[in-house]
Parts: sequence; C-alpha cells; structure tokens
Amino acid sequence: MKFSKLSQLFLVSTLGLLVASLLTSCEIVTIDYLFVANSAGSGTSSTGQIETYDVDSETGTLRTGQPIVNSGGTNPVSMAVTSDYANLYVGNAGNSSVVHFSLSGSGVLTQKDVITAIDTPVAIAVNTANTYLYVVSGTTSATITAYSLSSGAIGSVVSQETLTVPGYSSDTILPTGVNVLTNSNAVYVTAYDQSAYNPGGTTAPTSTANPGWVFGFAVGSGGALSAANGSPYKAGVKPSAIASDPTNRFVYVTDFASNQLIGYTVQSGNVLDFLINGPFKTGNEPASIAIDPRGLYIYVANALDSTVTAYNISLATGTPTAVTNTTGNSLNQTDTQPVAILVDAALGRFVFTANHLGDSISGFILNPDTGSLKATLATPFPTGSAPTALASVPHGNHSIESVTP
Repeated sequence: MKFSKLSQLFLVSTLGLLVASLLTSCEIVTIDYLFVANSAGSGTSSTGQIETYDVDSETGTLRTGQPIVNSGGTNPVSMAVTSDYANLYVGNAGNSSVVHFSLSGSGVLTQKDVITAIDTPVAIAVNTANTYLYVVSGTTSATITAYSLSSGAIGSVVSQETLTVPGYSSDTILPTGVNVLTNSNAVYVTAYDQSAYNPGGTTAPTSTANPGWVFGFAVGSGGALSAANGSPYKAGVKPSAIASDPTNRFVYVTDFASNQLIGYTVQSGNVLDFLINGPFKTGNEPASIAIDPRGLYIYVANALDSTVTAYNISLATGTPTAVTNTTGNSLNQTDTQPVAILVDAALGRFVFTANHLGDSISGFILNPDTGSLKATLATPFPTGSAPTALASVPHGNHSIESVTP
C-alpha cells in the first residue's frame, strides 16, 4: 500500500504524539533528584535559577520535579551538596554570593543563609565531614577561602590563601576548579597563569612561567590550610576541572587547551606525583570531569566536540583507558557545549551533562561492567537558559553505590 505525502506526515505525527503520551503517562520511579543551575534570561540583571528533575530508576529519563527556585543571585556557576544530602550550596558569579539551601526528602529547596565571597566565585566544594565549605574565587587573582559549617549553615572564615606561582608573584592567576579528598584531609585547586597563557587576549603573554597548575593544601586543626610539599604542581596549559577517586589515591585534571587528561597519584602528605604513563587524550576542550561512586570509571565532558569520553581506571596504577561504546566509538554525543558532568548519586548508573549552548541536559545509561555509555530515552532534556552546573541527591531509602576508603 502506498501513502501520499500528506498521509505519511499524518502517520508520523500521530505516532510521535502517541509516544509522547506514553512517556508522560508512564509512572517514573524516582531514584535521584537532579538539580541544574542556569540563567533566567539573557539580560545581565536576570536572576539565576535552579531547576529540579526526577530521575527514573530504570531508564534514567528525566521528568520536571519541584518548582523552579531563584539561585539567590545572578549567573550561578557552581553547586555542591553535603554528603548527607541535606544541604545544597550555589556559587553565583554575578553578585559574588554563595547561597545555602536546605534539601527535603522530596527534593524541595529552601533558601537559608547567604554570604558574599571575597571575589567572584568560580568553584565551590564541601568536605565529606560536612564541616567546611571551600570557595575558590577571583577574576584577576585567585583565592581559596574555607568557611565553617554547622548543620549546613555557613559560618565564619577559618582559613584563606592566595594562589601565587613561586617566582612569579605578580602574575595573574585564574582559578578553575576545586576538589576535596573524601578523607577531608586535603584540598586541591586548579588554576592557570594568564600572564603566561592568554590566547586572544588584549596583551601578549608577559611571563615565562608554566601556565597550568594544581595547588595542594593540607587541612589542619580548625580547618587551617597549609600548602602541601612541592605545591603548586604543574598541570599542562589550562586546567579546567579536577576530580579525585573515592579511595583518595588518584587525582585527575582536564587540560582545556591541550585536549588531555592529566593523572596524579596522591603520595604521603597529600603530595601529587604524575602518573608515569600520562597524559591521556580527550576530546576537544575538555571542560568538566566526574568519577563514578565506585571509583571505576572517569567521564570527561568535551565542550567543543559536544561529547563525553569514558575511561576505565586501573585500580592498581590509576591509569585511565578509553572505553568504547556499543558502536565502537570512544566519544558519546551530547547536545551543544557540555560544561558540567556528573554520575548520579544513588545508583551510579546514569551520567548527565549540562549543555550550555544547547539549553539542555544530555543523559546516558552507564554499563556498570564496562563503563560504556548509551544515550537515555528522549535525551536531550530541555532546561532554562545557559545551564552551567549540576548536582544530584538520592531519593528514598536504598543502598548507595560508593566506596568507603
């Protein structure tokens, strides 16, 4: 039987509506709440937003959850969650604020206290003990500030350190990321020397320093930060993101400018030492990194390629090896310009990216045996304008896929 073009169009439209109706009517068993921070609009005065999505336990499909809330500022750039999943923090670059929200068991966010950072916040993190909030800030200089936490509330500054490269104290250092070891004993900050690396800038580089760095700090009594021996450590050209495995043995950094993943072993005293067989190839302009809760796999979001690269971690050496998907490709396609990535907190079975230019979230199903990824049904999922950060908390009483060092 042959159909006219009009009949074919009608059939396709009918089938599409049927599928959409089935997806809407299906009962989603929520395993996680996924939070995405984005801009409310294109204007500089528009407030930031936090959107909430329910994650289906079987398929990883997203459904709109609790109502959108104001991020408490403008241009939110980073989010962090306490290990008990009771508190969420948002760093807003537009008004230099860090906002604390309490988290209910049903995913409701309630704004609590607000602080003003010393400079524009770039990245934030909370230690596993939930005793300190770390805020990395600066657009002309780099600073890490540690705030005390009490039942989630942000308290006073307990330590503050300026990031400078030895021998180049006048160079402009720009921070990009922060990571806390799960034992809460050390904090690492990625940054690059703009005086040594500034392509497309108004002035040529003025320094002979190495451009990329990781600054390491030991956490002492009362939260005092002290530089680890040998810090800062070289980190390519323009480090963009940092993550550590849950056993506190390895640290990984993405190099945005050189399209590579740099690996380190954590030595005694929290000193970093290069993995002997690195660095490792990524896609173009890697912008974000996540490690699954079991410490088996690494996932890197490549902003220019609009892809995710998956790696298997050698438990003996920390060496990452690229994982291919079912099509034999090591790159997994996302929507446009993924700038944030995470593995879901509950089961460690789903990977999500926030796509800055795509105004969307891309979802993948993680194969727990191989680490390979497969796109979820109906991905990508629409968000508000220019999403920049993601956070995930489990829903319900169930076991959490994680490693206890």
